[in-house]
Amino acid sequence: MASSSSQIIKHIVSGTPGLEHHYIPNYVDLAAVVRTLKAAGYQIVLTQGVYDLFHVGHKRYLEVAKSYGDILIVGVDTDALTKKRKGPKRPFDNLEDRVEILSSLKAVDIVTIRNENDHMYKLIKLVKPHVLIMSQTTEDFTNRDKKNLLQYCGDIKVLPAKAGTTTSAKLRRLMIDGVEQLGLKVNLVINEFLNGKDQDSGSIHTSSPSGTSGVLSKGKTGRSLRSR
Repeated sequence: MASSSSQIIKHIVSGTPGLEHHYIPNYVDLAAVVRTLKAAGYQIVLTQGVYDLFHVGHKRYLEVAKSYGDILIVGVDTDALTKKRKGPKRPFDNLEDRVEILSSLKAVDIVTIRNENDHMYKLIKLVKPHVLIMSQTTEDFTNRDKKNLLQYCGDIKVLPAKAGTTTSAKLRRLMIDGVEQLGLKVNLVINEFLNGKDQDSGSIHTSSPSGTSGVLSKGKTGRSLRSR
């Protein structure tokens, strides 16, 4: 790993773009890279998350996270872990797409993953960042967890959401818009059905001379036939 590690570090430090230069899913490789960067005096920042339906709030959050050090490492939840944390219908964007988006960001230096069966502290204990960044919207870590994690990192910063939009808010808007559109379509179909039924109905109620009602159908010409 020595030669490949040095090449990876060279690309990371120089900001060379490309997924292949920033994505390190293997923890053994990641540990070697982190050790070398720390030995060279780089301040390491770590944050973790799903980053599903990537939006401007994610981008701003990562930019602020990067401002706390020199190298920003982002741990991305795998699809299996995301389902476990967020529900069976998540994520909407698969791991490959999420990793590619994150790797293309200027603020992000290294992208790695968090696996379903890993302990929630595993990546933090491996990296031992100078600064651990958490989002205010994250519910995984309690205050007790944060105190425990201080033994593995120099400091913990909790950042608020960086935009009026969050993934949850975005999903709510999509659901509301979808329900409204569905409602309009349902009303349209119902109205068309009712109007069509009125026009196609062949029933005509007339009064016969004897006072009884007769029911006759339209003729082939479409004209109504009257009782005589």
